[in-house]
Amino acid sequence: MKAALLIESLTGNTWKAGELIAANLQQENWSITGISSAKQPDHASIQDADMVIVGTWVHGLFVVAQSPWGIDNLRALPAMSGKQAVAFCTYALNPGKSLDVMTRELSNRGADVVGGLALQRGHLAEHAEEFAIRLIDSLATPK
Repeated sequence: MKAALLIESLTGNTWKAGELIAANLQQENWSITGISSAKQPDHASIQDADMVIVGTWVHGLFVVAQSPWGIDNLRALPAMSGKQAVAFCTYALNPGKSLDVMTRELSNRGADVVGGLALQRGHLAEHAEEFAIRLIDSLATPK
């Protein structure tokens, strides 16, 4: 399986999570076609990929008004018909409905969305590993 990662990061936590996810997938013999900013996506890596993994961070007021940052960048992504996609977000206290918003936008871009996971920024390594395990398992399970 080949994956492209598109990441929106402010402090580097979400970028680090994306790199950890990529490393975990590579250990399972996945190829990473590219890791790029969601604001300036690497179109060639998206085209070459079977799976597009999109990550952003959650902003809001402590535990209210949580939403994914850079949602307009997701809306501006190229059409992804024929691609599978999965979302992740990094958060401090509460992700709210950020994954729902992200998966809806990926679906609106034409992608077949296979899920998503919120990663608590204090546990990036273990949550990134869990993300990769769940993604691989979801693809191995017949629909």
